[in-house]
Amino acid sequence: MEGKTVAVKEYVSREREYLIGMRRYFHAHPEVSLKEYNTCRKIEEELDKMAVPHERVGETGVYAWIDGKKAEDDFTGEASGRGKRIVALRADIDALAMEDLKDVAYRSVNEGVCHACGHDGHTATLLTAAKILKEKEAEFSGQVRLFFQQAEEIGAGARQFVNAGLLEGVSRVFGAHVASGLDSGKVALTAGPQNASCDYFKISVTGKGAHVSTPQLGIDAAYIASQIVVNLQSIVARSTNPLETVVVGVGVVRAGTQYNIVAEHAEIEGTTRSFLPEVREFTNRRVREIAEQTARMYGAQVQVEFKDFAAPLVNDEEAVREVTEVAGKLTDGENIVANYPKALQADDFADYLAAARGMYAFIGTRNSEKPGSGVAHHHGLFDMDEEALLLSCNLYVDYALWVLGAHGSQEEI
Repeated sequence: MEGKTVAVKEYVSREREYLIGMRRYFHAHPEVSLKEYNTCRKIEEELDKMAVPHERVGETGVYAWIDGKKAEDDFTGEASGRGKRIVALRADIDALAMEDLKDVAYRSVNEGVCHACGHDGHTATLLTAAKILKEKEAEFSGQVRLFFQQAEEIGAGARQFVNAGLLEGVSRVFGAHVASGLDSGKVALTAGPQNASCDYFKISVTGKGAHVSTPQLGIDAAYIASQIVVNLQSIVARSTNPLETVVVGVGVVRAGTQYNIVAEHAEIEGTTRSFLPEVREFTNRRVREIAEQTARMYGAQVQVEFKDFAAPLVNDEEAVREVTEVAGKLTDGENIVANYPKALQADDFADYLAAARGMYAFIGTRNSEKPGSGVAHHHGLFDMDEEALLLSCNLYVDYALWVLGAHGSQEEI
């Protein structure tokens, strides 16, 4: 690992072979969102070996839990709340529909599917943390909840866990994502907004067909759709505070059936992204208004459909302070990044943060000696420095123990 001041605990380092082996298994057997059938079966097999109880969430998510055996003490820290203390740890498990371009022994065996975002490492890390926490169950009270979550890439997994009531009573929720743009040994623990919201929109325009030589007899859906696309740009350029970060992007425009026919139908597909709930609401409302007003001006009909893929991801300041304290026992302060740049990519971990206090960390996995570890996410050559996963695993374990009553005795964790 490039960060020479990182010192993971012995109970993590002894699981190195298991962690890397699991990561390579999942990398070689990727599955896309909502189709993670083999992935969840493998997770369940490993949990069975650990004697960790579990159940399905949806068809391909796995929820597991570990109940501490230590008698409840009089811990009254901020994270305690009332009753049994509960900490939730999450890993996303889905892959992407793209080719694995690497020439490595653990290259994907599933054609057209690749773990190009690091979820294989996340899954292996949480399984390893489960193994360690199960072995330490006599050392803590309360409960650890483990979320092996499907469908993060399409924003359809976290809400299944939330809707199942699995965030009820949770004192803290914690997750971590690998980062190929950050050196191994570094960890980003940043309070406040970290990832943007993601909403999908589809605008369907219905006009009236005619021959192109008599356009006055028709209502041109293609022309109207083009006007809508142009007018949508005014949301960012003229309706949004320049200090706010907002994206209104159009990725698909479809219209018409033949070159010499005035198009009767057109469709626009796009996305909006922002960091604040009120900005998100305003932006989406303006998309709808602009589409309706533009279509009405030309006598067309329009339908606007929105899909909520993810809310803004905002890290709780107190949780960040707590994880920073834990991380400070594992790595030098220079390796802790407190001002990691915000990203317009979304992550549905935000759904957990809307239901419980917690934070989402970023773990550096770039190492100049490891090919592919500095390649951008969602690229077929993406890989990672697997040694960095040990630090991630240690954070999962030690922060869980911190929340469950080890506050004030970090040296003994």
